[in-house]
Amino acid sequence: MSDHSARTVLRVIHIARIPCACSRFGVGARLRVRAGSSPSRCRRSPTEAQLLDFVRGTAADEQLIASLPLDPEGRTWLRLNGPAGSEAWIISWPPGTGTGWHDHGGSHGAFATARGELTGQSLAARLPTEGWKTLELADGVDRERQLPAGRGRAFGPHHVHQVLNETAEEHAVSVHAYYPPLPLMRRYSRTDALLRLEQVERIGASPGPKGRGEEWE
Repeated sequence: MSDHSARTVLRVIHIARIPCACSRFGVGARLRVRAGSSPSRCRRSPTEAQLLDFVRGTAADEQLIASLPLDPEGRTWLRLNGPAGSEAWIISWPPGTGTGWHDHGGSHGAFATARGELTGQSLAARLPTEGWKTLELADGVDRERQLPAGRGRAFGPHHVHQVLNETAEEHAVSVHAYYPPLPLMRRYSRTDALLRLEQVERIGASPGPKGRGEEWE
């Protein structure tokens, strides 16, 4: 399910939104800034609801979404400066691609579909973060929701899920934000009710969903 063949086809840029996102996460004005700069002086951590507001507003920015090139052979992405120091991405999903099961290393976040339709599958259970390699999931923990354009969801720091474009022909595009910026990601494989921890990816400094630990979500 993991899209390890995805190729980078664009140079990452950073986009800042003003005024300070702590007061209102609208689409706002945009300017390009150098990597590592921080145009916002806000210090309060964004809530899940505020991150959801941000990704929905960004997903509605048709000009920005259209600036992301689409590649039929793999996902492409654009890095954004999210609100209040959060990490944000615009991601494209060719038909049949997905992330595989993973968590976000203790970060909370949100994502919204800008084009097409995505399927989100998640576990309604809090998993231990260490001390295990294989777990048997209880009945009734699976959740699934369809996310057409304009729909989104927020999630907490213990969220485990996978995101899929299950359509046969239509590209999808989505916007994602995380706070704090992803420190690590745990990747899982699954066979029926058995969930296995396969890898813990420590997030590095190189840009891009695959550069920062070999793959995003």
